Amino acid sequence: MKLILEEAAYYCEPEKFIINDIEANSLDFGEKKDMRPDLRPPYGCGDMQFIPCEPTKEVLERYHINEDEYHEICDKLVEVISIGRCNLCE
Repeated sequence: MKLILEEAAYYCEPEKFIINDIEANSLDFGEKKDMRPDLRPPYGCGDMQFIPCEPTKEVLERYHINEDEYHEICDKLVEVISIGRCNLCE
């Protein structure tokens, strides 16, 4: 598997996300969610986390990956998107 996943400087979305030369969408692998909206600063998040979902046949076929590679990608997305509390959207 060929994976390019670059963290963005100011957003809770990868700057560059490419799997096997195919531009990828993090929503194919899970959702990002503010787990503590009660703690959020103005124009920010209280605890932004990436929550992986189970792989689907369509996603595995789209990116030409297997389930192990899917879970590896999810682990890396958790590292990149789970940024906790921030106000970078301000």
